[in-house]
Amino acid sequence: MVKTGCEILALEKCRRLRGRKTGLLTNPASVTSGLVHITNILISNNIELKAIFGPQHGYTGETQANMIEWESYTQPGSGIPVYSLYGKTRIPTDAMLDGLDCIVIDLTDIGTRCYTYLWTAALMLKACAKADIEVIVADRPNPIGGKSVEGPVIKKGFESFVGLFPLSIRHGLTIAEALIMINDNEDEKCGLDIINMTGWKRSMYYQDTSLRWVMPSPNMPHTETALLYPGMVLLEGTNISEGRGTTRPFEIIGAPWINPDKLAGELSKRGMPGAAFRPLLFKPTWDKFGGDICGGVQIHVTDKEKFKPIRTGAVVIQTVAHLYPKDFRWAEPPYEYERKKIPIDIITGNRDFRNAINKRAGLDKLFESWQEEELAFRKERRTFLLY
Repeated sequence: MVKTGCEILALEKCRRLRGRKTGLLTNPASVTSGLVHITNILISNNIELKAIFGPQHGYTGETQANMIEWESYTQPGSGIPVYSLYGKTRIPTDAMLDGLDCIVIDLTDIGTRCYTYLWTAALMLKACAKADIEVIVADRPNPIGGKSVEGPVIKKGFESFVGLFPLSIRHGLTIAEALIMINDNEDEKCGLDIINMTGWKRSMYYQDTSLRWVMPSPNMPHTETALLYPGMVLLEGTNISEGRGTTRPFEIIGAPWINPDKLAGELSKRGMPGAAFRPLLFKPTWDKFGGDICGGVQIHVTDKEKFKPIRTGAVVIQTVAHLYPKDFRWAEPPYEYERKKIPIDIITGNRDFRNAINKRAGLDKLFESWQEEELAFRKERRTFLLY
């Protein structure tokens, strides 16, 4: 059975934190196999927990989609300050870090560069390096496995809060591995202590770990969602609904002007490996087209080893843009605190995909260039693999 870094910390009775004024970057998914939250583990072991930090969606996971900020507050009962890193600031301030000896990071990442938790953690490392505070990372599984790498890396000038370092979109790293890699490339490095998992293998998907799935964010309800997310997150850069406001976000996609049978038929003709497209109608309760009936598809993963989520997402957008040229459009900024760059460009990390769609070009050459970037990133990441 897989034991996460959180579980190991609990089994050690937090001995590495004793006598140290400790901060904690965490959210609701930071639990042991028995569903005990890391905050309670620290408190029950009499660790001097002086500050709690939370990423996007909040320390308790109550806020919904992109750009819905939350405010810092004092935790009832304990009196511990809970600092928002998705509001007035995304970088911990000197005042927030004042007096701390170490920070524990325990966050469930989902193996996709666009997911903001990794960048909240990376900015924490940067701040702690300046303040000479050690960071302890309690590692967790990459829910979509540690072997597959897919998608382009970020080109210079396209950095943002959905990508501050040139990783492939599906990077195949655990959060600790990614942070080690990012930290190694910093001029001012942070002192890192990694609590490795036991029992995890790179070939494992989350279903293979025997761990219970706790939603790391409100629109990540299932492990299947995590597998589709690296590709369907591209839809956030368009006016196609990515299924927010339904019970199957990133699996159900569409728009009011889409004929579901036509779209499903065209996508099925493309022969995307490991995927099946079922036509459907749906009505989002909020977000894009909230309250309107949309036509679209539900994407079913039939073979997760063959499935290429990012290429599938690219083909979905290309197909919709081809079928509905008068209706399809790219989303405009702002998007995740970026107010000038086009959202799809910072999601993919460059302009190449948007240019290909605008020119109605085929995607074969683009996918070939991605393959070159994927091979280069595989080589670069080897040094930083822990498992």
